[in-house]
Amino acid sequence: MQTENAAPSEDQIDTTINTLATLQDQLIGMGESLIRALPNITIALVILVITWVLAKFAVKIADRLTNKTDIRPSLRTLLDTLVKLAIWLIGLMIALTVIMPGLTPASLVAGLGIGAVAIGFAFQDIFENFLAGVLIMLREKMRIGDVIECEGIIGKVENITLRETYVRKLSGEVTLVPNSILFKNPVEILTDDTSRRHEIVAGVSYDTDLDHAAQVIVDAVSELPMVQKDKGVDVFACEFNSSSVDFRVRWWAGSKPRDMHESRDAVVRAIKRGLDDAGIEIPFPYITHTFKEAVPIGTPDG
Repeated sequence: MQTENAAPSEDQIDTTINTLATLQDQLIGMGESLIRALPNITIALVILVITWVLAKFAVKIADRLTNKTDIRPSLRTLLDTLVKLAIWLIGLMIALTVIMPGLTPASLVAGLGIGAVAIGFAFQDIFENFLAGVLIMLREKMRIGDVIECEGIIGKVENITLRETYVRKLSGEVTLVPNSILFKNPVEILTDDTSRRHEIVAGVSYDTDLDHAAQVIVDAVSELPMVQKDKGVDVFACEFNSSSVDFRVRWWAGSKPRDMHESRDAVVRAIKRGLDDAGIEIPFPYITHTFKEAVPIGTPDG
């Protein structure tokens, strides 16, 4: 049995024609609105170009002004960013009011406030790092060039941005550390001062006159040029070890990692040389065997 498709009714045809006519009118209206808005869009684009030029020149002027002062590099970067951000915000607000004449500055600011709350929830980590970056740049400690240690990361601070801090590890790699980590966790600044205290442990045998050995160590370390003599050299007997009496030797030298390695190398060499010259033994581990019964010692013949 064959069925024939029913022809569309006049009402359906009229509905389709009206829909197409409505769409056509809307497209024509949108096109006319776009043509009428072209002058405003052109003016807004010109405003954005002028904003870009002004931001560039303003940053250069800020750099010239700050270069004449002793301001820290991190603060200089923060000022440049804030100047650029302020100019761009003003330029964008002017451009938006030109494109949409009905938009007033008050309504725009109110809309930005509501939008900022929504964006803040969506990008909480980003804004947290941004705020932490601003606070890190404002505080006096942890300047560019300092060697720091935080959460197992040890290296030299190369750059501080509003999002992250570039830390060059002592082995050469660069670690990008989010600013929130550096702000919320304890940071040890190894080069906050030009000098810091270093220490090693040196042991002497049990039959040694400890007062004499301590004086020999003090004299040997004090003669080194990189050791700061005004802060003195400390030698403390600290432990009865298995084969030696240990001294803790402390001295002050440069705070950089290279200074630490060089001064430790020189101190170890000087202590070894001084104790050898004084005839004081630096013992290696001794092993004593105790037998409950007499052990027969055989003769070469027997």
